[in-house]
Amino acid sequence: MKIKVHANSSQEKLTKINEEEYEIWIKEKPIEGKANYYLEKFLKREFGKPVKIVKGFKSKIKVFEFA
Repeated sequence: MKIKVHANSSQEKLTKINEEEYEIWIKEKPIEGKANYYLEKFLKREFGKPVKIVKGFKSKIKVFEFA
């Protein structure tokens, strides 16, 4: 699953582009991995399954997989 992240946003929402691509806006700032940690929690809440980042730890475009 590929996700384009907009960190430090004024809103929080998840938009589905197609079956494997999403765009997400989160309020957390991308400092010291805080946005990545929050993103994993947010996606777990949205999908009901634990997820983990596979690629893109320091990029706006991240690849996730269900754990």
